[in-house]
Amino acid sequence: MKKTLGSYLIESLEARGVRHVFGIPGVHNLELYRGLAASSIRHVTGRHEQGLGFMADGYARVTGQPGVCFTITGPGLTNITTAMAQAYGDSIPLIVIASENRRGEIGTGRGFLHELPDQLGLASKVSVSAERVLAPEALPQALERAFAAATARRPRPAYIEIPRDVLAAESSGLAQGGARPAPASPQGAPAEAIAEAAQRLARAHAPVILAGGGALGAASEIRSLAEHLGAPVVMSVNARGLLPPRHPLAVSLSASLTPVRALISAADVVLAVGTELGPTDYDMYSRDDFPPLPQLIRIDVEASQLERNAHPALALCGHARQRLREILAAGIGSAAAARSEHGARTAEDARSQGLASLSPAMRRQIAFLESIRDSVPEAFLVGDSTQPVYAGNLGFAAATPGSWFNSATGYGTLGYALPASTGAGLGAPERPVVCLVGDGGLQFSLGELAVPRDVDAWSAILVWNNRGYGEIKSSMLAVDIEPEGVDVRPPELADLARAYGYAHRLIDSLESLERALRDFVSRRQVLMLEVRAEAFE
Repeated sequence: MKKTLGSYLIESLEARGVRHVFGIPGVHNLELYRGLAASSIRHVTGRHEQGLGFMADGYARVTGQPGVCFTITGPGLTNITTAMAQAYGDSIPLIVIASENRRGEIGTGRGFLHELPDQLGLASKVSVSAERVLAPEALPQALERAFAAATARRPRPAYIEIPRDVLAAESSGLAQGGARPAPASPQGAPAEAIAEAAQRLARAHAPVILAGGGALGAASEIRSLAEHLGAPVVMSVNARGLLPPRHPLAVSLSASLTPVRALISAADVVLAVGTELGPTDYDMYSRDDFPPLPQLIRIDVEASQLERNAHPALALCGHARQRLREILAAGIGSAAAARSEHGARTAEDARSQGLASLSPAMRRQIAFLESIRDSVPEAFLVGDSTQPVYAGNLGFAAATPGSWFNSATGYGTLGYALPASTGAGLGAPERPVVCLVGDGGLQFSLGELAVPRDVDAWSAILVWNNRGYGEIKSSMLAVDIEPEGVDVRPPELADLARAYGYAHRLIDSLESLERALRDFVSRRQVLMLEVRAEAFE
């Protein structure tokens, strides 16, 4: 069998340690599949390219490695761009590899199958790097650049497209690129800047830490620093679990809530670590009145982000873990008893007052999520844009770092949770996964319901059934719009589960939820839990 560029690509991905590829084969990308069956890479077939992109997103969040996708020319790319945009907004590394028409056909406008006016230009809008490979010998370096762009600094999608004739070209003479390169060690920050940050924090009487998803790899450093300073830690949606739920300094509530803003306003030094300080976490009600951040010290891996949304008094560019270790090593002392007590007291005030500011329905939905967390403490909770997830983003405390993530912030897609939860399960097959999706969002990616069966998943698919787009209906009523287009009748979920060979349980109380979850964790299975939303509203 001849060695085409497609088979060389499979060998290159294998050498880089890629274990899974998410794709849908088609006539245009057949050469991407030459040699795949004989490799150690497991191919996971989505039912729609948007779904396979979301699977790769969930996989990347859990493993810390880029999720790799194969798509066809034209509609394959346009279908996956929504997933790429979600990953771009949430700083998730993907490698998307697409076919393209033959070199002499690209951009001619003659109407070739799957032709787009500018496929590369489209991909470039939702990726940190986009490149077309026009000759076999260009692929090794293109792969190197794509993986570096997706992972070297702020993680984001990278895109490569390869024309059909190039994919099929003889490539026996190409040298293999070899194993995945070791990640580059971050450069140290100037010693004087680290010393200044340590001194400002040590002198602070009421410090507060704002932690974002960029701090997920620095949980022990965040905890150590918070306890040394007696500083409450306000965690963004993607940072939940950096401190455990019952830690006295943990504030697992949105900084959009007035009591949390009061905590931040009362600080004399604020340390922001790996957070955009973006509106979906810090101003989700669009009031444009977030308080000034006194003596802001900011740590971010992306230099341009250090000045975005808030101007710091002191900026430290670099990975959160490294910079925090440098600050700790510089010496900040230990918090005096009075400061420790003050930090714990103000954190408790923010927690209690923040939860009290939510509606009774939201508090019931948070209790619902806490029941899941406590019943299945090892689980990943992967959410869609649906009512209990909105409530959770305001006030749910995750068990561990990275165990709570969803699409209801940033780009804010629907249809994310089902495929993303499948990808998460593939990334950590020893841990159960709970998918949190509404009946409306489920229908955005209904075809992906087959994939958990295909991959022997350990997944509870929890469908919040309010028989339509309940959150949008509530929003219409809140502004005196007569609801229209929101009462979307879902399928019979019990019949749907049966069609795929899944057990189905009806949930109408916390007791029935906990019984079903005990069954779920007792053995590896896919279980659909249909929640009567009215029981928790």
